[in-house]
Amino acid sequence: MTESTPEDPAAATRGRRDDDPAVGTPDDVVARVSSSGSSVLRGVATAVVGSREPLRLALAAVLAGGHVLFEDMPGLGKTLAARSLAQALGLPFSRLQCTPDLMPSDVTGSSIFDPVERSFEFRPGPIFTGLLLADEINRTSPKTQSALLEAMAEGQVSVEGGTRELPTPFHVFATSNPVEFEGTYPLPEAQLDRFLVRLEFGYPSAEDEAGIVGLRLARGLREPVVPPVLTAGGLAGLQAGLATVPVSADVTAYAVRLAAATRSLDAVQVGASPRGSQALVLLGRAVAALDGRAYVLPEDIKSVAVPVLAHRLVLSPAAWARGVDAKDLVRRVAAEVAVPATAPATATGP
Repeated sequence: MTESTPEDPAAATRGRRDDDPAVGTPDDVVARVSSSGSSVLRGVATAVVGSREPLRLALAAVLAGGHVLFEDMPGLGKTLAARSLAQALGLPFSRLQCTPDLMPSDVTGSSIFDPVERSFEFRPGPIFTGLLLADEINRTSPKTQSALLEAMAEGQVSVEGGTRELPTPFHVFATSNPVEFEGTYPLPEAQLDRFLVRLEFGYPSAEDEAGIVGLRLARGLREPVVPPVLTAGGLAGLQAGLATVPVSADVTAYAVRLAAATRSLDAVQVGASPRGSQALVLLGRAVAALDGRAYVLPEDIKSVAVPVLAHRLVLSPAAWARGVDAKDLVRRVAAEVAVPATAPATATGP
């Protein structure tokens, strides 16, 4: 049974939707998503130079109700991007610095004895927030990593024999360093599968890097602050509205064929699960809405195939030893699977 006490931080936001936009027609919903999304990205661009496509996909993942894994080299702005998106979306933000000695209770919280009241009081952990940044998630133990799994899947945590709901919306952004292995714990496949997308920033161009240095010099020691575009309730309303935008049957079938094709590759031991094909459709719909379209094209699905599917593949030992890249395998599948011709007028709900 889910507890809801005055001490439960989720109780303060759960069920409060006064500022939700009313769910209208798909065209109305898409217009709001596109307008708000453009404003969010413009705001984030005042703090994060370049990286527009990864930021756009991260925003699309949030609109689709998913979680994001940033896997890239240190110093490329992953933490700043997560904080800036949280500020623009109006979400409460917590940062969890993952270390080998981090315990599950450091994530979920625990009960502390109050000698005055002679009772135990629950002290919520950083997971009770709107957007949780799990920084360097591969540096903490599997036991602590697993504390995030229930939260990511069900929006709740189990603490001391009971469950507590998390605020809504709730999203996890995690960062991971792909080149350091000493003292790290790679995420298991089951947890990787919970991330809607895995994104990379890559090194900036010379022009963008000059802009980054100039922006850093201009602001000095001050942390950049992005003005909020939405509220938590407003974001939840956009997410609910986006769920009503139809997806045609042939686009859904195309997503299923893409995911299924990864299971028959010789270099792949375990291919994308049905959660992968669902993620393709959900993210494709969010991308289409950000582009101002109330219908999803096969090209939307194809464009997100790599960030959605690559981290879900388990390579065979021989392929891993040869240095095969899962992203290249997904690109090959996307090039080989036939793209259907679809008309928006045939769209039906997923």
